[in-house]
Amino acid sequence: MATAPHGQRSLFGEILDWMLAPLLLLWPMSLGLTWVVAQSIAAGPYDRELADAARALARQATVQTSTADLPVGSVRAELERAAATLKRDDDEDRTYYQVLGRRGELLAGETALAVPFEEVKGDGTVRFRDDILGEEPVRVAYLWLPPAPGNDNSEALVQVAETLGKRSQLATEIIKGVILPQFVILPLAVVLVWFALARGIRPLAELQQRIRKRESTDLSAIPEGDVPDEVAPLVGAINDLLQRLDKTIATQRHFLADAAHQLKTPLAGLRMQAELAAREIDSGRGDPASMKHTLRQIGLSTQRAAHMVNQLLSMARAEDTGQAARHQMVDLASVTRAVVRDFVPRAIERRIDLGYEGPESPGHHEHTRLRAEPVLLSEMVRNLIDNALQYTPQGGTVTARVVPDPFGQVVVLQVEDTGPGIAPAEREAVFRPFYRALDTQVDGSGLGLAIVAEVAQRHGAEVTVTDVRPRGSLPPGGTPGALFTVRFPLVMAATTAAPST
Repeated sequence: MATAPHGQRSLFGEILDWMLAPLLLLWPMSLGLTWVVAQSIAAGPYDRELADAARALARQATVQTSTADLPVGSVRAELERAAATLKRDDDEDRTYYQVLGRRGELLAGETALAVPFEEVKGDGTVRFRDDILGEEPVRVAYLWLPPAPGNDNSEALVQVAETLGKRSQLATEIIKGVILPQFVILPLAVVLVWFALARGIRPLAELQQRIRKRESTDLSAIPEGDVPDEVAPLVGAINDLLQRLDKTIATQRHFLADAAHQLKTPLAGLRMQAELAAREIDSGRGDPASMKHTLRQIGLSTQRAAHMVNQLLSMARAEDTGQAARHQMVDLASVTRAVVRDFVPRAIERRIDLGYEGPESPGHHEHTRLRAEPVLLSEMVRNLIDNALQYTPQGGTVTARVVPDPFGQVVVLQVEDTGPGIAPAEREAVFRPFYRALDTQVDGSGLGLAIVAEVAQRHGAEVTVTDVRPRGSLPPGGTPGALFTVRFPLVMAATTAAPST
């Protein structure tokens, strides 16, 4: 596995950490629990032997103390002989005992053994405790003898103590028998986890190699049949991205091909007019009138080429998804009025009545403000009015209209003209790049309405086109006109923001 670059997380390392960290954390806890259990297991048999010795000594003490007329020395001697038969002194441990009489007098054994303080006495139950005898830890088994008849407050005490050497040795052997195999099993478990994890994520490495070996032009779907179920959603998302990218690239290729084809016409006109002027000058027939005509044609071709380039740039801006980050509050009425003013000279030149209907003063109606990118919004209005002026004959009328919604849900932009209108069969096609309506002699690039559709899509708006007048009721020679309607939603608009133009 390759090392992850600095700043990136390694999936292999992260999974390995989450698998090994609990193992390494639980191992010391397991050692502690094993030690406690080993101590308990080792103490069991020795405690039973110690209890048996305490009961045997207690029986002898009961016999001796029940005879009241026996002298103390005789009792001590009998108890010492009994204790001698029970003592288990060896190289590892030493045994101690103590017998106290019913009045608390020492009958036999060690005086250093402490007397336990308990409320429950005289029931004959063997109890255990840990104690210190001569700075050495011992395990003590003791029991209180039942009181003598007629004397409920006096009990004899028998204690047998043993050092902890054999217990510790047995616990150590148990620990060694349990822990030593773990020192072999733990590294083996780490190796097996590493191997299993490396094998488990191998399909990711194979998928990475398949993707790296692909050509840059290969945007076909990645096969999902040979990938793990956990990776299949990721591969599906990549395939969806590749499909969308393939469509985008195909659209761009088609767009560039159409743009190159459209630019050929004005550029070819420029070249032809320049060559014609050069031949006339070379032949000596270049009079001022013909040269002026040639220059006028060159100017028109240059203007068409510049218009085409500007339209292409507007189309590129409209397709830029980063424009959404530059949205701000814009007054649609103010933008529309400004664009109409810019087209007034052209409308006067073509003798077309260009007008505006809607709110007059900035901020006059709060329902004409929306969140949009100002440049794109202005470009949309500009292309709608430019399209209307191109297709409206002299003496016609073009009206730009902003209609606010009293309920504050939408704001409507309408551009109406008295031109030939658009046939119902072509109303969807006119929004495609470089498409131009049939049976028209209007000189255009075919990009204006495509820009309108793209800007509307970026702003979540809806664009429709209808006839201004029903075609079946037109008088002879009448035109239906075209009405373009754009509905902008206002759900994202902030009513407190100041309008911007």
